[in-house]
Amino acid sequence: MLESFLPLVKFALSEDVGTGDVTTLNAVPANVGARASIVAKEAGVTSGLEIAQMTFREVDPTLKFRAAVHDGDDVSAGQAVAQISGSAASLMTAERTALNFLMRMSGVATMTRRFVLAIEGTGAKILDTRKTTPGLRFLEKYAVKCGGGENHRLALWDMYLVKDNHIRAARGLTAAIDRIQRTRRDLPLEVEVESMEQLKEALRPEVDRILVDNQPVEVVRRAVVEVDRWYHANRPDHPRVRPGARRWPEVEASGGITLETVRAFAETGADWLSVGAITHSAPAMNLSLEIEEVG
Repeated sequence: MLESFLPLVKFALSEDVGTGDVTTLNAVPANVGARASIVAKEAGVTSGLEIAQMTFREVDPTLKFRAAVHDGDDVSAGQAVAQISGSAASLMTAERTALNFLMRMSGVATMTRRFVLAIEGTGAKILDTRKTTPGLRFLEKYAVKCGGGENHRLALWDMYLVKDNHIRAARGLTAAIDRIQRTRRDLPLEVEVESMEQLKEALRPEVDRILVDNQPVEVVRRAVVEVDRWYHANRPDHPRVRPGARRWPEVEASGGITLETVRAFAETGADWLSVGAITHSAPAMNLSLEIEEVG
């Protein structure tokens, strides 16, 4: 799957290398070899090793890259995550671009893991959002999976999500759902609600998930109770029901959920908790490339 990101790797390298790495080209003899390690400077979760390998390979196909861990592994400070050997000049030219990918993706995976661990045992799952870096969405969503989270819709084309502006533009929630149903494709349908009145309006067999947005914990808890009451009286029999689902439609909570509050939201019984921060605010994991031998 990650092979499809070769054009992105090429673009990132062109952005950094441009017309040439003038320092390396003029300071390092072309025939000097080296062995280097990428080392974690802090504990975290790795993601992006294949993209890093692709970056080194694009600069110099003769470089040898060996991952010492796997994407999704926990690593400790001081631990090597990969070794690279070959031309010292090529190593240094590829270094920053490869690390930028690896640090960004590992940062997303690390923050995701923190949220996942914070709700362990509740039955809820952490979701990402579309609040991603332009051009890096699929890599960041892959990193979320490495951290133990799940992907929400990938983009605008793979799920119906009726939000507040859709409801206003369609002149009502019911009108929006009715219009979708006229041309509905085989895609899940989620509806965002901001009140219990809207929630009751959204409880229809056509709806697969209710998104309770920007509401306090107690409102989310009441929403779960209301959905459960409706579910027990209206058991669905269509194939969209997810195996193992606790209810249908399922309940998702979103809006300002933090590490400090995520457990309380999970304990409402909500099925999904979407957290934009795991992609838009994840700090890069501190990694560095260290040349260990020259010869």
